[in-house]
Amino acid sequence: MLKSKTFLKKTRAGGVMKIVREHYLRDDIGCGAPGCGACGRAHEGPALEPEPRDQASSLCPLPHYLLPDTNVLLHQIDVLEDPAIRNVIVLQTVLQEVRNRSAPIYKRIRDVTNNQEKHFYTFTNEHHKETYIEQEQGENANDRNDRAIRVAAKWYNEHLKKVSSENQLQVILITNDKKNKEKAVGEGIPAFTCEEYVKSLTANPELIDRLACLSEEGSEIESGKIIFSEHLPLSKLQQGIKSGSYLQGTFRASRENYLEATVWIHGDTEEDKEIILQGLKHLNRAIHEDIVAVELLPKSQWVAPSSVVLHDEGQNEDDVEKEEERERLLKTSVSEKMLKPTGRVVGIIKRNWRPYCGMLSKSDIKESRRHLFTPADKRIPRIRIETRQASALDGRRIIVAIDGWPRNSRYPNGHFVKNLGDVGEKETETEVLLLEHDVPHQPFSQAVLSFLPKMPWSITEKDMKNREDLRHLCVCSVDPPGCTDIDDALHCRELNNGNLEVGVHIADVSHFIRPGNALDQESARRGTTVYLCEKRIDMVPELLSSNLCSLRSNVDRLAFSCIWEMNHNAEILKTRFTKSVINSKASLTYAEAQMRIDSATMNDDITTSLRGLNKLAKILKKGRIEKGALTLSSPEVRFHMDSETHDPIDLQTKELRETNSMVEEFMLLANISVAKKIHEEFSEHALLRKHPAPPPSNYEILVKAAKSKNLEIKTDTAKSLADSLDRAESPAFPYLNTLLRILATRCMMQAVYFCSGMDNDFHHYGLASPIYTHFTSPIRRYADIIVHRLLAVAIGADCTYPDLTDKHKLADICKNLNFRHKMAQYAQRASVAFHTQLFFKSKGIVSEEAYILFVKKNAVVVLIPKYGLEGTVFFEEKDKPKPQLIYDDETPSLRIEGTVFHVFDKVKVKITLDSSNLQHQKIRMALIEPQIPGINMPTDTSNVDLNGPGGKKRKLEK
Repeated sequence: MLKSKTFLKKTRAGGVMKIVREHYLRDDIGCGAPGCGACGRAHEGPALEPEPRDQASSLCPLPHYLLPDTNVLLHQIDVLEDPAIRNVIVLQTVLQEVRNRSAPIYKRIRDVTNNQEKHFYTFTNEHHKETYIEQEQGENANDRNDRAIRVAAKWYNEHLKKVSSENQLQVILITNDKKNKEKAVGEGIPAFTCEEYVKSLTANPELIDRLACLSEEGSEIESGKIIFSEHLPLSKLQQGIKSGSYLQGTFRASRENYLEATVWIHGDTEEDKEIILQGLKHLNRAIHEDIVAVELLPKSQWVAPSSVVLHDEGQNEDDVEKEEERERLLKTSVSEKMLKPTGRVVGIIKRNWRPYCGMLSKSDIKESRRHLFTPADKRIPRIRIETRQASALDGRRIIVAIDGWPRNSRYPNGHFVKNLGDVGEKETETEVLLLEHDVPHQPFSQAVLSFLPKMPWSITEKDMKNREDLRHLCVCSVDPPGCTDIDDALHCRELNNGNLEVGVHIADVSHFIRPGNALDQESARRGTTVYLCEKRIDMVPELLSSNLCSLRSNVDRLAFSCIWEMNHNAEILKTRFTKSVINSKASLTYAEAQMRIDSATMNDDITTSLRGLNKLAKILKKGRIEKGALTLSSPEVRFHMDSETHDPIDLQTKELRETNSMVEEFMLLANISVAKKIHEEFSEHALLRKHPAPPPSNYEILVKAAKSKNLEIKTDTAKSLADSLDRAESPAFPYLNTLLRILATRCMMQAVYFCSGMDNDFHHYGLASPIYTHFTSPIRRYADIIVHRLLAVAIGADCTYPDLTDKHKLADICKNLNFRHKMAQYAQRASVAFHTQLFFKSKGIVSEEAYILFVKKNAVVVLIPKYGLEGTVFFEEKDKPKPQLIYDDETPSLRIEGTVFHVFDKVKVKITLDSSNLQHQKIRMALIEPQIPGINMPTDTSNVDLNGPGGKKRKLEK
């Protein structure tokens, strides 16, 4: 049956065009109930159960299927995902609305419908002859969809009577819309709200905790006093942004201070890029990563970023007066030039909430169901939840989702989602840090694995097409110990004309991962392999990462080779790229390669090749540094694990050898050579990597710190910075230069991927290179796979595909890659921080020398070189007499009871693990030297938050 709509449309040229929209209706769409004689076997895929008896509901004791409306799907997805809820009919009308309103929830509902055990059935009601309805005159789209849902529910109830008259199967409409429910009941359809139905499931009382709390205003949890100003409606916000009275930006909460945040303004103008917000009322219920509208305050109300470290430690009460007292703490007299544009949130444009990991802070009131949840991420406010299982959840990591934040509540309201396990357990904590940093870590699906090559695998004649056979070359790889995903191998040999041939051979991952298939989509989503202290979350399945793509020794492997002809001064005479087959002659560690180079007795082919590479690498490095490339430092640590318990038994900073630098130089050279080639060939859609120069204000802290030690750091160009860092030596204080380089690293901007057609600044500041990309690690970075594809097309070794030459698609890929790389870095740091805590847990109390990195108003941030560990020593403690603190921002320095602390001062600290707060176990640091009366008392340990040292970088992450 065919329905068609005809309407006329005016064209640009002024003509009239007739448009006919056809809508096909069918009578062979199955209802999803097995054994339904009326439908036959019309339905395919997951179906409902013939006799649903799993939900023992006191409201509807008869066997029944559920039919939720759109809002139930959008807001109560956590309930629907629970194993207790089965046999649900998802209408096409509902699914389409969800798809338009929330992509993440749409994905979750698709996953549930694909889970055979849940018995969720998708019914195509918009194409069924008896359930399709037309929009009536004067009826809006929302009312039409509500009516379509009721029509489908009514049809189902009448239709199912034909299946079996004796078992009285019902379809129950679940809706939270009062009017819709009243109309449904009036039409004889059994209908309940989600809350009524869930509370009627006597066998599953825990489901009540997962209900989203949707009453925005006046919930009985609140005190009733209005704390926050009203959010303006979207229409007013859009008008205000258009007229320039409001600014739109991303809300970034502070980790250090819960009463302060910044908003990064969207747009290209450099001025007012960042606006500061201070105080609860000005933050106005915005949550980290929300898109907000802010109003700039008059200049007389502008403030400076606070140097106070404040964490929300209030208990269950809404003590707003106390907050106001803390807000006064933030306001201190500062010089005019320190003031920054300041504003207040007037409305929310888009909420970017996600499920949050954390712990329950049980209410002091016995038998109370209302408790506060403290997220692991300090940038997220505490969340009020209702739960009947508080005792069972005590001391466990749980996940909670936010439902809303009424004006009269100090905290947002939310609901319980999932119990992850005991706090402090390695598996639980690893799961938390992966979830918190949004690292995709579920096992690869069957759909993804189906695109892997079948084993046993070998190189075929077809694989050799457009490929050179380089198996005769003396190729070897050099990697960290225990590395199984070997991306790169090298060779160097002398040519007959006296020049040298140098080759970088990279795993040909793009041969196995073809554009657009499920394996490619999953790799693109993951973006990068994540290296935790004891675990690797692979970007590609293990068969590729540790076997078929890994350039292990003595096996034939497919590679993508970049081969140069150089003279003995490392000047490039010719460059060529080719797909190849190699057979690595040795897989060496950095230490083994170094031993060969240094050995007086070894002169075999591999060793000769390594010596040639090392000699050239030194010349290349010298040339780079002369151009202004920076040599920065970050305290990287390595854990030595107990082979049985896998607990860290030793912690030391990583040792870098000449061979690390050797591999790095050739990887950089290959990346630069490939960047030039793909940009020559694809000027509009090359995937490149840039490192923006930091704004001068970023260097203030470095310049001031050096000045306090009578050293001058110039920052006008990368070259002048590199030269002044080289000159900043102090014979009496050899570690000072490393500290300056660590501090310089903190001043840098993040390097990012971008599409050449969407940007005109290609420069890589840190490497002093005019163009750069990533080509050398396709097993662990998706960017390199795209670069391989571009290069393959450029040399005629592979064919192109539409998305490869679509700069907007490429820009979207870059955006995801930049996010995934940043999150991987943070997850690595969090993993190091957790393992550091485990290490100190077994160590007891340790005293070590430390250097001050930053000076705050009430604390100093110190670095302990031995462990590469960073932490904050506080000088003010609750319930202790406050010492006299004088903070000078210009120097910067902090005077405590007559003792002055500057950046880079050497101190001695006592390190212990404080487990009094299970959620945020802390490494506590207390000052031992210099002696300060009232501060060094053994009982007066000052606590620290562990930021953890730099992320675990493998080989090269420029």
